[in-house]
Amino acid sequence: MAWKSQTREGETNFKIFIGLAIRFINKIPNMKTLPTQCKSTCSFVFILLFFVANCTSGQDTDQDRKVKSFLESKGGAWYDMNVPSNDGQLLYDIIVKNGYKNALEIGTSTGHSGIWIAWALSKTGGKLITLEIDESRHKEALANFEKAGLSEYIDARLGNAHDLVKEIEGPIDFVFSDADKDWYINYFKDVSPKLKPGGCFTAHNVWPSNRGRRGGGTQEYLQYVEKLDGYTTTVDDSGNGLAISYKKE
Repeated sequence: MAWKSQTREGETNFKIFIGLAIRFINKIPNMKTLPTQCKSTCSFVFILLFFVANCTSGQDTDQDRKVKSFLESKGGAWYDMNVPSNDGQLLYDIIVKNGYKNALEIGTSTGHSGIWIAWALSKTGGKLITLEIDESRHKEALANFEKAGLSEYIDARLGNAHDLVKEIEGPIDFVFSDADKDWYINYFKDVSPKLKPGGCFTAHNVWPSNRGRRGGGTQEYLQYVEKLDGYTTTVDDSGNGLAISYKKE
């Protein structure tokens, strides 16, 4: 399994840092009157400090190693309505890139996607609420979360998502929907008012219209969200199809 998360996270952090450093330097009193050489020196110091910090943060923590070891030990054993690893990586990247902290997963299954989401939230200081209707899958997911060392970042709830989603309090900034496909639109309608501007609603097993693949309600869902003025929606088909909808700010 290829681990790309640390590299992408470092590249994103670098770009953000450079932009902040430039704005900070320009706000220093009398900075505009300083010689160009002095400005360059200040910029270099900021960049050097970033690289020192990033070299340390980019290294695997004990928790990273535990999660990776667990995922590798499971290998191709994630069968029971779980996402493939490349979709898990995509969810991770979206959360880390945007710094999301309040996540909701609709359809836990036995926890593969929840582990990727919670792993990302461990980086941003967030927490995941995940919902599952089947008791046996719920219990297995709890055990998997414990083995991956991510239980403290997860609030796993057992029950019917049709009811539980309505009870979730906002604000939420990230959603992964992977339960009953014919209810996707209803889930979206229930969550949308609680989703923060700039937040992201993702839905699994959704394919671009031109791919010709169908899956009980997913195409209807895609047509619905693509028409919403308050959202920008794209579809990533590198895995098992993921509709990614960002709420406009």
